[in-house]
Amino acid sequence: MRGAFLGVCAVLGETAVPAHFREQADWCRTLGSPLTADLCLAFADDFEAGGIIASLTSDWPTNPRKDALALRLAGALHYAVLSGKAPELGREYPAQRADWSSARIWPHARAWLAANDGWVRQFIQSPPQTNETRRCIALLPGFLELAACHDMPMHLLELGASAGLNQNWDRYGYETQSWSRAGSSDVVIRTDWQTDVPGHLDASPAVASRAACDLSPFDLSDPKQALRLKCYTWADQAERLERLDAAMRLAQETGIKVEKADALEWLGQKLEQRPQQGLTVIYHSVFLIYPPREVIGSIMSMIADAGASATEAAPIAWLCYESEALFGGDRQSPKMLTRLQTWPGGEARILNSSNGHVTRVDPG
Repeated sequence: MRGAFLGVCAVLGETAVPAHFREQADWCRTLGSPLTADLCLAFADDFEAGGIIASLTSDWPTNPRKDALALRLAGALHYAVLSGKAPELGREYPAQRADWSSARIWPHARAWLAANDGWVRQFIQSPPQTNETRRCIALLPGFLELAACHDMPMHLLELGASAGLNQNWDRYGYETQSWSRAGSSDVVIRTDWQTDVPGHLDASPAVASRAACDLSPFDLSDPKQALRLKCYTWADQAERLERLDAAMRLAQETGIKVEKADALEWLGQKLEQRPQQGLTVIYHSVFLIYPPREVIGSIMSMIADAGASATEAAPIAWLCYESEALFGGDRQSPKMLTRLQTWPGGEARILNSSNGHVTRVDPG
C-alpha cells in the first residue's frame, strides 16, 4: 500500500533526478495536489542550481522514480510540520493558513532542509507509505459479489497491508454521485464514479477472520509511527487527511494488526493452514509493483496452485487492485485495474479501472 509510481528511468544519476521531480510534479497536479506539485518543481530547480536538494540527492544510488524520491522529500517536510520540528514552515502550510502560497512556503522549506540535512538524509532512506483507504471503493464491488455468491464466512488475507487500514473495508461508508452504501463507522470514502453501479449493494459480508502482512508495517499505537504514515498524505488535501485520521482511529478501536513478514512466505503458511470451511479471500492494492519480478511470479503461481485445490466448501478468491501491466497490459500505462478471480473454476474478470489515488473510477 506504498505511494511510489510505476516505471523505470532510462538512466540513473544526476540527469534522472530532476527529470523524476518534474514528472512527479505532473502526477501530483493531476491528482489534485498543487502544493506537492510546486514543491517537486522547486526540488528540480534547486537540484540544478546546486542547492540543498542536490546535496541531499545527487548521490542517490538507485532509481529515483521507482523509489519515489520526490515523495520522500515532500514527506520529510510534512513530517517536520506535523511534529512541530519546523514551526515557521508550519505557519505557512495549508493546515494553518488557508491562503497558503508555494512562493512563501518554498524559501522556508529550503532553509529548513539545509539546517536539518542530517535528519532529512536519514528520513528519506525509508520508502513512503500512504495506505490509501480510497482504494477500498475500487475493491468493494468484488467483495460484495463474493458475499452475494458465497453464503459462508469470509477469511481475509491482505498482502502489503501497511498499517492495515484497508482491513476495515466492510466498516467504511461509501458515497458517489450515483450510489452509496452506509458503513458502521465515521469513515466515508467518496470518489467520482463513472462506471456501472456495483451489484449487491445490500449484501452483508460475514467476515470471520482478518489477517495481513507487510515487510515494514506501521504500529498505530506508536504516535511517531502514526505521524510517519500521515506525513505522506499530501498536505493540501484536507479530505484525505481527515479520512486518514478517522481510519487510523477505527483501526485502533477494532484492534487491526499487521504481521511483519515476507508476503510470499506468509501467504504460503496461511494458505496451507486455511480453514476447510468458508471463503478465503486474498487481496491487495498497489502492492505488486514492489517485490522483485521473480517473487511476483511466485506469488501469482502460489495463488493459482491453491485455487486448483479449492472446493465448493472452501473456495478461494483473489481480489486485487494493481497495474494493468501485471496482467498483460501496457507497461507504460498508469492505469490500475480491479481484478477478481475465483476458484473452483478459476474465472477472472476486470471490474473497474482507476488511478493510484482512485480519484475517478471508470469501466475496466
